[in-house]
Amino acid sequence: MYHRRGVRTGARVPRRTRKALTTVINTQLPGPQLSLRHTWELSAFCRKAIRQLLDRAFDGDFTDTDFDHALGGVHAIITDGDVVIGHAAVVARSIVHDGCAYRVGYVEAVATDPERQRQGLGDRVMSAVETVIDGAYDFGVLGASEAGLRLYRAHGWTPFTGRLSAMSPAGLIDTSEDSVHVYGPAAPVSGRLICDWRCGELW
Repeated sequence: MYHRRGVRTGARVPRRTRKALTTVINTQLPGPQLSLRHTWELSAFCRKAIRQLLDRAFDGDFTDTDFDHALGGVHAIITDGDVVIGHAAVVARSIVHDGCAYRVGYVEAVATDPERQRQGLGDRVMSAVETVIDGAYDFGVLGASEAGLRLYRAHGWTPFTGRLSAMSPAGLIDTSEDSVHVYGPAAPVSGRLICDWRCGELW
């Protein structure tokens, strides 16, 4: 039996409480389950399962550095049993737009199991990380692959048409060969974006 603070097992449950308990229980339906977890909450098993999914989804073209970029923030994870079949992460980055610094939710490691395509898994993980961005950040940014463009644009992500740069240890460098999409009512679509420094892909 479901236990809740203030509700004794076997006791008569008031109507309002019964309705609340039913709502909680009914969220645990059979089939793929989505959860939001910070990196520190992930077990070693879960991290390994996420990495295995990313290796499958990117056909082995996902490096340790790429995976490191997805850590330290909030993960949207879809599981079916003990198998991870969908994932996206949003991490905090400091990005400057036209001289003003913003706290940005940067989306990383968006992937669904290749054998579970066209089941709405990508929509679910994107909606989850967008909820995090809406509640915690000034706006969202992601580096979009060609394969993901349709999904991102369907969710309201807009191509940034201005200049891209990065603040490197040696100073400001041009990254105009990169391209990003932005999300949110406060997201700029032109001007100049400058990202913070990191190893590997800067955007």
